[in-house]
Amino acid sequence: MSHLPLHVLVIEDEQQIRRFLRTSLADHGYALLEASTGHDGITQAAQLQPDCVILDLGLPDMDGLEVLRQIRSWSSVPVVVLTARGQEQEKIALLDAGADDYLTKPFGVGELMSRMRVVMRRTAGAAAGEQPVITVGDLRVDLARRQVFRGDEEVHLTPIEYRLLAMLVKNAGRVVTQRQLLQEVWGPEYTDAPHYLRVYMQHLRHKLEVDPTRPRYLLTEPGVGYRLRDEG
Repeated sequence: MSHLPLHVLVIEDEQQIRRFLRTSLADHGYALLEASTGHDGITQAAQLQPDCVILDLGLPDMDGLEVLRQIRSWSSVPVVVLTARGQEQEKIALLDAGADDYLTKPFGVGELMSRMRVVMRRTAGAAAGEQPVITVGDLRVDLARRQVFRGDEEVHLTPIEYRLLAMLVKNAGRVVTQRQLLQEVWGPEYTDAPHYLRVYMQHLRHKLEVDPTRPRYLLTEPGVGYRLRDEG
């Protein structure tokens, strides 16, 4: 029995990028839906209910952040945003508004496919009920028992270290902004205190990474936040 292809809605006004995505997505078994304006993208997202949305910010009729907010007001569809280099504040605003991930132009097909798989897998996991044990490489986190292992050895974390790691584990493969982490782990009154985050991330790396100066799992997204590498 054949499976229906997953539908990806590309909201992008540049014809060359749409052509590139059309070929790349088809080669990987996806069916492409296209919109060249924000309003058309919102309409198609509502009517066609795609499995994933790729959203460019530079649309001719409305701001990409507003497109995202409107989609998020009624849908949890995975959204990957295309951004230009050096737009850290814009990336943070997009992630805080509900984008699942972002790609900086220019980007490669392999990176795009990887990000799409991660965000769609997270959505499927949320719909089916998240797994209580999450494994990434030799790192294993049992969310039900609040236990952390590196290989066969249990790693003892402080309550704050554990909450920080759990937040990243639940969003494995996805960038979590500094503001999101501070609010979730320390509380809303600490969202302007990034030094707390830097100190505790350093503690986590010393406990979980073989070489804390070259982290394999706990990655920094400069100016934006942190990502737990998802090795599938």
